[in-house]
Amino acid sequence: MSDVKSIPEIEAEIVEEFSLFDSWDDKYEYIIDLGKKLPPLDDAYKKEEYKVKGCQSTVWLAADYQDGKVSYKAESDAIIVKGLISMLIRVLSNHTPDEILAADMDFINKIGMTSHLAQTRSNGLRAMVKQMKHYALAFKSLKFDA
Repeated sequence: MSDVKSIPEIEAEIVEEFSLFDSWDDKYEYIIDLGKKLPPLDDAYKKEEYKVKGCQSTVWLAADYQDGKVSYKAESDAIIVKGLISMLIRVLSNHTPDEILAADMDFINKIGMTSHLAQTRSNGLRAMVKQMKHYALAFKSLKFDA
């Protein structure tokens, strides 16, 4: 048995972590802290082709495929968005394309994120998830072409 957690297990961990905070100010601080821990993205990825369309802030997102697993790296010019993409990377990285495509990402609703983000940020969050799933789909189709 591997010690790699499933997507639902990671989502449950995040829901648990958010339940420890009483106020949304504390939750936002936590999201900002997550963003600060995100490793910087190499400048080679800070190009138009890596930008997530539909985000008010600038978000660059790249993905790699190795040993049947997808891993993501990203950066944003907005600190809250950086924290949000950091959570998405934590949930989806190091999983197979099929696992990523099957992920319902319900933790976003469970932690109350959709109701506490401005509409534009909420749209951006959906755009980031959509782009991550597009990468997974592309890697899945490559697997069958090989």
